Amino acid sequence: MAGAIHAHLSDAASNRPAHATESRGVRIALITAALLFLALIILLPLISVIVEALSQGWRVYVESITEKDALSALRLTLITAAIAVPLNTVFGIAAAWAIAKFKFRGKNVLITLIDLPFAVSPVISGLIFVLLFGAQGLLGPWLAAHDIKIIFALPGIVLATIFVTFPFVARELIPLMQTQGVQEEEAAATLGAKGWQIFWRVTLPNIKWGLLYGIILCNARAMGEFGAVSVVSGHIRGQTNTLPLHVEILYNEYQFTASFAVASLLVLLALVTLVVKAIVEWKSEQRSAGSEGGTG
Repeated sequence: MAGAIHAHLSDAASNRPAHATESRGVRIALITAALLFLALIILLPLISVIVEALSQGWRVYVESITEKDALSALRLTLITAAIAVPLNTVFGIAAAWAIAKFKFRGKNVLITLIDLPFAVSPVISGLIFVLLFGAQGLLGPWLAAHDIKIIFALPGIVLATIFVTFPFVARELIPLMQTQGVQEEEAAATLGAKGWQIFWRVTLPNIKWGLLYGIILCNARAMGEFGAVSVVSGHIRGQTNTLPLHVEILYNEYQFTASFAVASLLVLLALVTLVVKAIVEWKSEQRSAGSEGGTG
């Protein structure tokens, strides 16, 4: 009897929530430390950007963000994201589907290549494109002979952005698809469904929240990318400057208020991204809770 009671108490202790084993003072200290860190590293810089952007009043702020070069940088940033994100979405879905649902030689090599942009500096990746497509690069003379411009133009900016952002969608979907397994797809195939029918009616509905989350992260990185784009853009004002590059130029020219005003556009885009991300996470949690309730 004593052994059974001891075992029961041991199981209860092991199943006890982690916060129940910590004192109230420790919990308060940890939460305070986390909040202070977030305030110093994230909140204060964001507040300082807004304060500096509005330091000379709304009129100067509006003039700074509606100036011709600023609008050109905003337009180029949105165009780049509008091209890079859908392409990376298609690639991410295809790569995750292949890795999670099929067995083939070279799978580990493919996973390593997907992770490559995480290991390579964005500046180095931009330099690679210059060495490939620049005037003195491997393909430069052929491109010049056919009047095709990649470096210091929109195609180079898009290529650099695609390279640094393509792991995000795939990396969100691979573990999700691996966890789901292939049972539902096999059942659909047994019932006579074809490949695209299986994807649209079985696979895609199961991954839609993870897919949206990956797209949001990919879009955020695409709009904020600096290093790779800086190398391939040429910093041509009003033509090949994205918002991050335009902020740098204004700051280097000592136009501090204008630089912070343009930077506030990036802050706004980031906040919109966070709101959408929070909504997607909430919807995903609601769906998971509903599924567990239905199962129960």
